[in-house]
Amino acid sequence: MTQAQPVGSHAMMQRDRASASLGMIVERNEPGHAVVSMIVRDDMLNGFDVTHGGFIFALADTAFAIACNDSHHVTLAAGADITFLKPTTLGQNLTATALLRVKSGRSGIYDVRVTVDDDVTVAEFRGRSRTTNLPVPTRNHL
Repeated sequence: MTQAQPVGSHAMMQRDRASASLGMIVERNEPGHAVVSMIVRDDMLNGFDVTHGGFIFALADTAFAIACNDSHHVTLAAGADITFLKPTTLGQNLTATALLRVKSGRSGIYDVRVTVDDDVTVAEFRGRSRTTNLPVPTRNHL
């Protein structure tokens, strides 16, 4: 029987091609707490020249994933929702701060606040996690 390889959020982010392609930067990586930033690019704007909500969700989801994965087990989103409060646009630096609210058994609840340059909240995200028995990937893609 093989021993489980530690997943941890550091190893996970080394394999995260999606977040890397969006230019996300991990500012803080601690158990139950993560901070990730991203500058809004032109190709992230929708038809109204504001940031497409999917990119804001992706940023919040990445911070959520980092905060969830602090052990030797793969933890995935069981569900999430987001409320958009203010529009953002080209060149703005978005920051997502994820915090563990509660963990019970294999389930967890995390809140993520997305802010813009001057610490104005632009979105609130709530994620629900579930720790799985999935095997940890062993190869590094980046």
